[in-house]
Amino acid sequence: MAPDQHPIGLRIREGTKVYPGTVALKSANFDLRMGAVNVLVGENGAGKSTMMKVIAGVEQLTSGSIYIGEEEVHLTSTEDAARYGIGIVFQELNLFPNMTVADNIFINREKTRYGIDIDRARQRDETRALMRRLEHDIDPDALVGDLKVGQQQIVEIAKSLAQNARILILDEPTSALSAAEVEILFRVIDELKRDGVGIVYISHRLEELIRVGDYITVLRDGVITGARSMEGVDVSWIVLNMIGDASKDFPKTLDQPFGDEVFRAESVYLPNSSGGFTVNGVSLSLRAGEILGVYGLMGAGRTEFVETVMGRYPHALGRFYVDGKEAKSRHVAGRIGMGLAIIPEDRKQDGLIQLLSIRENMTLSSLGDLSKHGHIDLSKEKKTVGDYVRQLVIKIASPENPVSSLSGGNQQKVVIGKALMTRPKVLLMDEPSRGIDIGAKAEVFRVMRELAAQGLGIIFVTSNLEEVLGLSDRIIVMSNGSITGEFTSETASETGLIAASAVGHAVTHQQKETVT
Repeated sequence: MAPDQHPIGLRIREGTKVYPGTVALKSANFDLRMGAVNVLVGENGAGKSTMMKVIAGVEQLTSGSIYIGEEEVHLTSTEDAARYGIGIVFQELNLFPNMTVADNIFINREKTRYGIDIDRARQRDETRALMRRLEHDIDPDALVGDLKVGQQQIVEIAKSLAQNARILILDEPTSALSAAEVEILFRVIDELKRDGVGIVYISHRLEELIRVGDYITVLRDGVITGARSMEGVDVSWIVLNMIGDASKDFPKTLDQPFGDEVFRAESVYLPNSSGGFTVNGVSLSLRAGEILGVYGLMGAGRTEFVETVMGRYPHALGRFYVDGKEAKSRHVAGRIGMGLAIIPEDRKQDGLIQLLSIRENMTLSSLGDLSKHGHIDLSKEKKTVGDYVRQLVIKIASPENPVSSLSGGNQQKVVIGKALMTRPKVLLMDEPSRGIDIGAKAEVFRVMRELAAQGLGIIFVTSNLEEVLGLSDRIIVMSNGSITGEFTSETASETGLIAASAVGHAVTHQQKETVT
C-alpha cells in the first residue's frame, strides 16, 4: 500500500503525557493518514485512549507537538478539535439517558429556526437518515436510557457521523455490536474512506483489526513499539509488539472435581412489553467449582437472564436456589445476601460510580462486613482493598484516586473485586472481557479459573466463541430467550454453537436424552 495514496493529515511529535503517579505517553510519534483506517492497538493502560483524548482535545500533552497539515495546533477542548474536523466515539458511551436519540445526536449543535428555537422536525428527519445509513430503525424520539447497549453504541456512532468529521476516532466501536451490526459499520467505514476521512480505529479484537486496518501503530506502556502498513501483519506480530510474546492462549483449565449443586434456576420467564417473553422458560443448574458458559447473539436473552437471577426484574417468574435454599427475596440486596454477585455488561452505568475513589467503589457492596457499630473500620477496609488489588493485578497509583482515572480494563477488574468482596457462592459474569485487551483478559480468565478451583460457581455470559470454548466446563446456548443447545467441553465446537444460536427453539440430542 503506497503511503502517498494516503497523505498524513495529523502528526504527533515527541508527545508525552504525565498524570500523577504515571507516564501515559512517552515521546510518542504518530502519523494519522487520510482516506485510511489507522489501527491503534495495545494493552489496557498502554496509552491508546490517552493519545486519542489528546487528539480529540479532551486532554493536553505535557510536552510535544500536534500538527494538522503543516500547522502546529493547540487543542485545548473538544470544541477546538471539532473546529479542525475531529470527532470521537468513546469506548465508554457519553450519552444522556433521559434525552431522546435525536436530542443526543444534536446536543450542543442543535438545528434551529433562524437561531430562535430548535427545529425538532428537522433533527428527527436527519436522525432517521443517519439510522438508515447505519441500517437501523431506532426511533428518533426514543429515550436513550430505554435502549440496549448495542443500540446506544449505534447512536454514539450516528452522533459522530452527524458532525461530518474529517478525522474520526472510533474507540472500541464494535464492543457491544452483533456480528451483523459490525458488518454494517464496516460498510460505513468504507464509505468514509472513499470520502477521504482519516479514521483511527481502536479495538481488542485482533482479527477485526487485520481485516479493517490499512496502517497499524502498537503502544506498550506509553511507548510506540511498532508502526507500519497493515500489509503482511498477522495476529502473532501484533501480540509480539503488544506484550513481547506471540502467544495469546487462554489459561489452561485447572483439573479439579466439581462440588455439589450450588445454584439452580427453574422455569424462568421475563415478560416483555409486546406480550411475549424476553426470557422464555429457562432452567439450568450449576455445581460448585464449575464454569458454565452461556453463549448467544445479541437479543438472545442472555443478559436479561442473569439480571433476572440477580433480582433486577421483580416481576419475573421462576424459582432460584442457592445451596439448596430458595431465594425468596425479589430484590438485588436480598440476592447478594443469598450469595449471588454479578459483573454487569455495562460497567460504567451499572458497575461503578465514576466520581468515587477506587477504594469506595470496591467496598460499596460489602460495607456491612467492614463496619463496627455502624462505623466503617478504615484500617480493615484499606487492607481488604489492597489484598484484592494485588490478587486481581489492578494497576493503580493509589486506591484514593477516582475510578474514572483508570483504563477500561482496570475499571473492569475493580468491578470484579467489588463483587468478590461480598464473598459470593455464585458469580454471574456478563461479557467480562468487553473493552479489555489481551493481557488483561488473560489475568481476568486466570482469576476465574482460580476462583472456580476454590469452589466458586461461575455463570459466564459471552458472545465470543473463542472465549466460551476456551474457558467453559459446560456450555448452554440461548436464542430468542430460550435454551437451544447444551454442550460439554468435549462435545462443544464452533459449528455446533453457531448452529444452536441460529435456531429458535431447537432441542439438541443431549437435551432429548435429558428430557427422556
